[in-house]
Amino acid sequence: MYPQQVHSYLREFFNENDCPILREDQHYLTVQLTVDIDKRIMNRPFYWQYVEATNTEANPAQVTFITDQTASAGSLYGEAIHFGSPRMNQLFQATRELGAYVQLFEKVDTAIGQVILTPWLGVNFKVSYCCDQTKEMLYSFGINLLTGVIKEDFHETICTSDFDTVPADNAFHVQFIIKPLRALERLNATIEKIIEQDDHSWATEAKKRWQRDQRVLDYFYEEEDDKPECYDVEKKALEEQYDTKIKIEIINGGIFYLY
Repeated sequence: MYPQQVHSYLREFFNENDCPILREDQHYLTVQLTVDIDKRIMNRPFYWQYVEATNTEANPAQVTFITDQTASAGSLYGEAIHFGSPRMNQLFQATRELGAYVQLFEKVDTAIGQVILTPWLGVNFKVSYCCDQTKEMLYSFGINLLTGVIKEDFHETICTSDFDTVPADNAFHVQFIIKPLRALERLNATIEKIIEQDDHSWATEAKKRWQRDQRVLDYFYEEEDDKPECYDVEKKALEEQYDTKIKIEIINGGIFYLY
């Protein structure tokens, strides 16, 4: 996920959750959080407990998020945010809680007359390659629920369109032929195929680092026939540290009726 994609995600997240963007450039944005979003992402439980216990006027945070440190001026003060950062993960979690599933209809100009909207299932996935190091990637796919055609970068495609929760008066939306659950299975298979074809040298390198550290551990205890309990503890810790895992998470998704 590139800095400009992070920036676009933040702008859309805060706009959708009624957090005014006070200042913005290509590499940063300053936003006034609402009480709800502050509670969800700013890690201030004791402050909010105090406000609620004393009935004090709430003062939600105003934050500057720097989405591209390489382009930002040295005098700019704020919080650097990037894909994989703790704050970005909190935003993903808030997105899952607030809008894990939506049904939206593309807005169309009434001047063009009667139009037909086609149903698509859109899903944003996060794939994490985990060992002692973590690599995370974001994928967005849409699948046409009439034809089964799958489109990559679906989120970027629909970002340029306006949507409403109800169809326009001049829009007729076609009912889907492919059930959403079946379509989701096809998207999961697409993600799994991408993972299968990916370079997995990271797992081999992690195993080499694991073997190296295990040899060091064995060296310190090589003269002891009966290994002490601490040896088993350290050995288990190495296993947990270097064990390779691939996690697939759905961030959010929905049915989008497109013109």
